[in-house]
Amino acid sequence: MNKLAVLLAVYNGRTWIDEQLESILAQIEVNLDVFVSIDLSTDGSWDYLTEKYSSYKNVHFLPYGDKFGSAGKNFYRLVLDVNFDNYDYISFSDQDDIWYANKLQRAIETIVDKKVDAYSSNVLAFWDDGRTCLIDKAQPQAAFDYYFEAAGPGCTYVFTNKLGTAFRKFLISTTSSQEVTLHDWLIYAFARANNYKWYIDAAPGMRYRQHSSNQVGANISYKMWVKRVKLVNSGWYRNEVYKLKSLFNANFKPIHKVSNQRNYINNIMLLPFVSKLRRRKRDKVVLSILLLLNLF
Repeated sequence: MNKLAVLLAVYNGRTWIDEQLESILAQIEVNLDVFVSIDLSTDGSWDYLTEKYSSYKNVHFLPYGDKFGSAGKNFYRLVLDVNFDNYDYISFSDQDDIWYANKLQRAIETIVDKKVDAYSSNVLAFWDDGRTCLIDKAQPQAAFDYYFEAAGPGCTYVFTNKLGTAFRKFLISTTSSQEVTLHDWLIYAFARANNYKWYIDAAPGMRYRQHSSNQVGANISYKMWVKRVKLVNSGWYRNEVYKLKSLFNANFKPIHKVSNQRNYINNIMLLPFVSKLRRRKRDKVVLSILLLLNLF
Protein backbone atom coordinates (compact mmCIF):
# COMPACT_ATOMS: atom_id res chain seq x y z
CA MET A 1 0.00 0.00 0.00
CA ASN A 2 1.29 3.48 -0.86
CA LYS A 3 2.65 5.51 2.03
CA LEU A 4 1.78 9.18 2.14
CA ALA A 5 2.81 12.21 4.25
CA VAL A 6 0.06 14.77 4.83
CA LEU A 7 1.42 18.23 5.68
CA LEU A 8 -1.15 20.07 7.80
CA ALA A 9 -0.68 23.76 8.59
CA VAL A 10 -2.63 25.16 11.53
CA TYR A 11 -3.22 28.66 12.89
CA ASN A 12 -6.00 29.32 15.41
CA GLY A 13 -7.58 26.16 14.09
CA ARG A 14 -9.65 24.74 16.95
CA THR A 15 -13.04 25.57 15.44
CA TRP A 16 -12.93 23.12 12.51
CA ILE A 17 -9.75 21.08 12.94
CA ASP A 18 -11.50 17.97 14.26
CA GLU A 19 -13.63 17.61 11.12
CA GLN A 20 -10.53 18.09 8.97
CA LEU A 21 -8.39 15.59 10.84
CA GLU A 22 -11.17 13.02 11.05
CA SER A 23 -11.64 13.18 7.28
CA ILE A 24 -7.88 12.74 6.74
CA LEU A 25 -7.62 9.79 9.12
CA ALA A 26 -10.63 8.17 7.40
CA GLN A 27 -8.91 8.06 3.98
CA ILE A 28 -9.24 4.65 2.30
CA GLU A 29 -6.59 2.51 0.62
CA VAL A 30 -3.62 4.59 1.81
CA ASN A 31 -1.12 4.33 4.64
CA LEU A 32 -0.62 7.89 5.86
CA ASP A 33 1.10 9.99 8.49
CA VAL A 34 -0.08 13.49 9.34
CA PHE A 35 2.54 16.09 10.19
CA VAL A 36 1.10 19.13 11.97
CA SER A 37 2.79 22.53 12.12
CA ILE A 38 0.99 24.99 14.38
CA ASP A 39 1.76 28.67 13.89
CA LEU A 40 1.85 30.62 17.16
CA SER A 41 -1.85 30.78 18.02
CA THR A 42 -4.10 32.55 20.49
CA ASP A 43 -6.90 29.97 20.74
CA GLY A 44 -5.04 27.16 22.47
CA SER A 45 -4.64 25.13 19.29
CA TRP A 46 -1.35 23.56 20.46
CA ASP A 47 -2.65 22.39 23.85
CA TYR A 48 -5.94 21.19 22.40
CA LEU A 49 -4.48 19.24 19.50
CA THR A 50 -1.54 17.69 21.32
CA GLU A 51 -3.78 16.59 24.19
CA LYS A 52 -6.33 15.00 21.84
CA TYR A 53 -4.14 13.54 19.09
CA SER A 54 -0.70 12.79 20.55
CA SER A 55 -1.80 9.22 21.25
CA TYR A 56 -2.39 8.65 17.53
CA LYS A 57 0.61 6.82 16.10
CA ASN A 58 0.20 8.47 12.70
CA VAL A 59 -0.24 12.08 13.88
CA HIS A 60 3.04 13.93 14.51
CA PHE A 61 3.54 17.46 15.82
CA LEU A 62 6.43 19.66 14.80
CA PRO A 63 8.00 21.79 17.56
CA TYR A 64 5.83 24.73 18.57
CA GLY A 65 6.58 28.36 19.38
CA ASP A 66 7.57 30.12 16.16
CA LYS A 67 5.53 32.83 14.48
CA PHE A 68 5.35 32.16 10.73
CA GLY A 69 2.74 34.78 9.97
CA SER A 70 1.17 33.19 6.88
CA ALA A 71 -0.04 29.85 5.60
CA GLY A 72 2.65 29.90 2.91
CA LYS A 73 5.51 30.22 5.38
CA ASN A 74 3.98 27.54 7.58
CA PHE A 75 3.85 25.16 4.62
CA TYR A 76 7.44 26.02 3.67
CA ARG A 77 8.39 25.03 7.22
CA LEU A 78 6.61 21.69 6.79
CA VAL A 79 8.33 20.95 3.46
CA LEU A 80 11.72 21.80 4.96
CA ASP A 81 11.34 19.97 8.27
CA VAL A 82 9.44 16.77 7.41
CA ASN A 83 11.58 13.86 6.24
CA PHE A 84 10.08 12.50 3.00
CA ASP A 85 12.44 9.52 2.69
CA ASN A 86 9.91 6.84 3.65
CA TYR A 87 6.97 8.24 1.70
CA ASP A 88 5.80 7.63 -1.85
CA TYR A 89 3.63 10.75 -1.98
CA ILE A 90 3.17 14.06 -0.17
CA SER A 91 -0.05 16.03 0.26
CA PHE A 92 -0.92 19.50 1.55
CA SER A 93 -3.84 20.05 3.91
CA ASP A 94 -5.57 23.12 5.28
CA GLN A 95 -7.11 23.09 8.76
CA ASP A 96 -10.78 23.61 8.01
CA ASP A 97 -11.91 21.51 5.03
CA ILE A 98 -13.57 18.09 4.79
CA TRP A 99 -11.97 15.49 2.53
CA TYR A 100 -13.94 12.83 0.70
CA ALA A 101 -12.85 9.37 1.83
CA ASN A 102 -11.28 8.50 -1.54
CA LYS A 103 -9.51 11.85 -2.06
CA LEU A 104 -5.97 10.50 -1.70
CA GLN A 105 -6.72 7.13 -3.32
CA ARG A 106 -8.08 8.86 -6.43
CA ALA A 107 -5.11 11.23 -6.55
CA ILE A 108 -2.55 8.44 -6.39
CA GLU A 109 -4.39 6.29 -8.94
CA THR A 110 -4.52 9.27 -11.29
CA ILE A 111 -0.81 10.03 -10.86
CA VAL A 112 -0.01 6.42 -11.76
CA ASP A 113 -2.52 6.14 -14.62
CA LYS A 114 -1.64 9.49 -16.19
CA LYS A 115 2.11 9.05 -15.55
CA VAL A 116 2.35 12.49 -13.95
CA ASP A 117 4.29 13.89 -11.00
CA ALA A 118 1.56 15.93 -9.32
CA TYR A 119 -2.20 16.06 -8.96
CA SER A 120 -4.73 18.70 -7.98
CA SER A 121 -8.47 18.88 -8.34
CA ASN A 122 -11.61 20.94 -8.29
CA VAL A 123 -13.30 21.52 -4.94
CA LEU A 124 -16.85 21.99 -3.71
CA ALA A 125 -16.91 25.26 -1.78
CA PHE A 126 -19.43 25.34 1.06
CA TRP A 127 -20.72 27.83 3.58
CA ASP A 128 -22.22 27.36 7.03
CA ASP A 129 -25.62 28.50 5.70
CA GLY A 130 -25.79 25.47 3.39
CA ARG A 131 -24.73 27.07 0.11
CA THR A 132 -22.34 25.14 -2.12
CA CYS A 133 -20.51 25.96 -5.36
CA LEU A 134 -18.15 23.97 -7.56
CA ILE A 135 -14.81 25.75 -7.95
CA ASP A 136 -13.60 24.73 -11.39
CA LYS A 137 -9.83 24.91 -11.94
CA ALA A 138 -9.59 22.01 -14.40
CA GLN A 139 -9.34 23.90 -17.69
CA PRO A 140 -6.52 22.80 -20.02
CA GLN A 141 -3.16 24.08 -18.82
CA ALA A 142 -1.73 27.00 -20.78
CA ALA A 143 1.90 27.33 -21.83
CA PHE A 144 2.82 29.90 -19.18
CA ASP A 145 -0.13 29.83 -16.77
CA TYR A 146 2.16 28.94 -13.87
CA TYR A 147 3.61 32.45 -13.85
CA PHE A 148 0.11 33.90 -13.39
CA GLU A 149 -1.86 31.37 -11.31
CA ALA A 150 -1.67 28.23 -9.23
CA ALA A 151 -3.16 24.86 -10.15
CA GLY A 152 -6.05 25.42 -7.76
CA PRO A 153 -6.34 25.21 -3.96
CA GLY A 154 -3.17 23.78 -2.45
CA CYS A 155 -5.22 21.54 -0.17
CA THR A 156 -5.94 19.37 -3.23
CA TYR A 157 -2.27 18.88 -4.11
CA VAL A 158 -0.72 15.42 -4.04
CA PHE A 159 2.76 14.92 -5.51
CA THR A 160 5.46 12.30 -5.77
CA ASN A 161 8.43 11.95 -3.46
CA LYS A 162 10.63 12.86 -6.41
CA LEU A 163 8.94 16.22 -6.88
CA GLY A 164 8.66 16.91 -3.15
CA THR A 165 12.35 16.21 -2.58
CA ALA A 166 13.35 18.41 -5.52
CA PHE A 167 11.12 21.20 -4.24
CA ARG A 168 12.68 21.02 -0.79
CA LYS A 169 16.18 21.26 -2.28
CA PHE A 170 15.02 24.29 -4.26
CA LEU A 171 13.69 26.00 -1.11
CA ILE A 172 17.01 25.39 0.64
CA SER A 173 19.24 26.48 -2.24
CA THR A 174 17.14 29.48 -3.27
CA THR A 175 16.07 31.13 -0.04
CA SER A 176 14.41 34.03 -1.91
CA SER A 177 11.84 31.50 -3.13
CA GLN A 178 10.22 31.59 0.31
CA GLU A 179 9.28 35.22 -0.31
CA VAL A 180 6.60 33.98 -2.73
CA THR A 181 3.43 34.43 -0.70
CA LEU A 182 1.51 31.35 -1.83
CA HIS A 183 3.16 27.96 -1.42
CA ASP A 184 0.73 26.26 -3.79
CA TRP A 185 1.49 28.74 -6.57
CA LEU A 186 5.24 28.33 -6.02
CA ILE A 187 5.32 24.53 -6.19
CA TYR A 188 3.12 24.58 -9.29
CA ALA A 189 5.49 27.05 -10.94
CA PHE A 190 8.52 25.04 -9.84
CA ALA A 191 7.03 21.84 -11.23
CA ARG A 192 5.98 23.30 -14.57
CA ALA A 193 9.20 25.29 -15.05
CA ASN A 194 11.23 22.12 -14.43
CA ASN A 195 9.18 19.90 -16.75
CA TYR A 196 7.36 17.89 -14.12
CA LYS A 197 3.96 16.76 -15.34
CA TRP A 198 0.85 18.00 -13.52
CA TYR A 199 -2.76 16.83 -13.86
CA ILE A 200 -5.79 18.86 -12.74
CA ASP A 201 -8.83 16.67 -12.07
CA ALA A 202 -12.33 17.96 -12.85
CA ALA A 203 -13.83 15.80 -10.09
CA PRO A 204 -13.89 17.56 -6.70
CA GLY A 205 -12.07 15.66 -3.97
CA MET A 206 -13.19 17.66 -0.96
CA ARG A 207 -15.52 20.20 0.60
CA TYR A 208 -13.72 23.57 0.72
CA ARG A 209 -14.92 25.57 3.70
CA GLN A 210 -15.58 29.29 3.20
CA HIS A 211 -15.46 31.72 6.11
CA SER A 212 -14.12 35.15 7.03
CA SER A 213 -10.68 33.82 7.98
CA ASN A 214 -9.87 32.24 4.61
CA GLN A 215 -6.49 33.55 3.40
CA VAL A 216 -7.56 32.79 -0.17
CA GLY A 217 -11.15 31.74 -0.67
CA ALA A 218 -13.60 31.09 -3.46
CA ASN A 219 -13.67 34.01 -5.87
CA ILE A 220 -17.39 33.96 -6.67
CA SER A 221 -19.02 36.91 -4.88
CA TYR A 222 -19.04 40.62 -5.66
CA LYS A 223 -17.29 41.25 -2.34
CA MET A 224 -14.49 38.84 -3.24
CA TRP A 225 -14.17 40.39 -6.70
CA VAL A 226 -13.75 43.86 -5.19
CA LYS A 227 -11.21 42.51 -2.70
CA ARG A 228 -9.16 40.90 -5.46
CA VAL A 229 -9.28 43.92 -7.74
CA LYS A 230 -7.96 46.04 -4.88
CA LEU A 231 -5.22 43.48 -4.28
CA VAL A 232 -4.22 43.55 -7.93
CA ASN A 233 -4.29 47.34 -8.01
CA SER A 234 -2.01 47.45 -4.96
CA GLY A 235 0.72 45.78 -7.00
CA TRP A 236 0.68 42.50 -5.05
CA TYR A 237 -0.24 40.32 -8.04
CA ARG A 238 2.34 41.90 -10.35
CA ASN A 239 5.03 41.53 -7.68
CA GLU A 240 4.22 37.83 -7.24
CA VAL A 241 4.48 37.28 -11.00
CA TYR A 242 7.76 39.19 -10.95
CA LYS A 243 9.13 36.97 -8.16
CA LEU A 244 8.26 33.84 -10.13
CA LYS A 245 9.71 35.25 -13.33
CA SER A 246 12.91 36.00 -11.45
CA LEU A 247 13.08 32.51 -9.93
CA PHE A 248 12.33 30.57 -13.11
CA ASN A 249 13.95 31.58 -16.36
CA ALA A 250 11.22 32.94 -18.64
CA ASN A 251 12.46 32.46 -22.17
CA PHE A 252 9.20 33.97 -23.36
CA LYS A 253 10.16 37.60 -23.94
CA PRO A 254 6.92 39.36 -22.83
CA ILE A 255 7.12 37.63 -19.43
CA HIS A 256 10.85 38.21 -19.23
CA LYS A 257 10.15 41.95 -19.29
CA VAL A 258 7.69 41.91 -16.37
CA SER A 259 9.09 44.16 -13.66
CA ASN A 260 8.14 44.98 -10.08
CA GLN A 261 7.01 48.41 -11.27
CA ARG A 262 3.86 49.07 -13.28
CA ASN A 263 4.81 49.51 -16.94
CA TYR A 264 2.15 50.11 -19.57
CA ILE A 265 4.38 49.22 -22.53
CA ASN A 266 5.19 45.86 -20.97
CA ASN A 267 1.50 45.29 -20.25
CA ILE A 268 0.62 45.92 -23.89
CA MET A 269 3.34 43.46 -24.92
CA LEU A 270 1.64 40.79 -22.81
CA LEU A 271 -1.83 41.47 -24.19
CA PRO A 272 -1.60 39.38 -27.42
CA PHE A 273 -0.46 36.36 -25.39
CA VAL A 274 -3.14 36.27 -22.69
CA SER A 275 -4.34 32.88 -23.95
CA LYS A 276 -0.97 31.47 -22.86
CA LEU A 277 -1.10 33.07 -19.41
CA ARG A 278 -4.39 31.92 -17.84
CA ARG A 279 -6.50 28.76 -18.19
CA ARG A 280 -10.09 29.90 -17.80
CA LYS A 281 -11.76 32.11 -20.44
CA ARG A 282 -13.13 34.48 -17.80
CA ASP A 283 -9.68 34.92 -16.28
CA LYS A 284 -8.19 35.63 -19.70
CA VAL A 285 -10.75 38.40 -20.22
CA VAL A 286 -10.09 39.86 -16.76
CA LEU A 287 -6.32 39.82 -17.29
CA SER A 288 -6.77 41.53 -20.67
CA ILE A 289 -8.78 44.30 -19.01
CA LEU A 290 -6.18 44.70 -16.26
CA LEU A 291 -3.42 44.99 -18.84
CA LEU A 292 -5.38 47.48 -20.98
CA LEU A 293 -6.21 49.67 -17.99
CA ASN A 294 -2.64 49.41 -16.68
CA LEU A 295 -3.87 47.90 -13.43
CA PHE A 296 -1.47 44.97 -13.58
